[in-house]
Amino acid sequence: QGRLVESGGGLVQPGGSLRLSCAASGRTFSSYDMGWFRQAPGKEREFVAAITWSATSTYYTDSVKGRFIISRDSAKNTVYLQINSLKPEDTAVYYCAAAVRGISTREYDYDYWGQGTQVTVSS
Repeated sequence: QGRLVESGGGLVQPGGSLRLSCAASGRTFSSYDMGWFRQAPGKEREFVAAITWSATSTYYTDSVKGRFIISRDSAKNTVYLQINSLKPEDTAVYYCAAAVRGISTREYDYDYWGQGTQVTVSS
């Protein structure tokens, strides 16, 4: 059974940066497309970014384009989300997820989920 564990969240000032990591264990996720989602207080979980298994294509929601970068290191079975120029509205729990059937922006297309890591942007 595969497991995803996020890390790297924390409290950061507006304009700051963080790098989130999603480490996979129990199985190799190198052939899975991977995504990051986030859920802000009182809101539904939303798509943030995704990367194909080959890392040849990436996708971002409009609000993070130019600020967030998704990447993966298959040798380490790890996916990253570099988040820059953080804004208070980026405050959320960030989740990584793995999709067996192909890349998607819809959370119900993802089969494995991590427990999330909190990102708080505040001065």
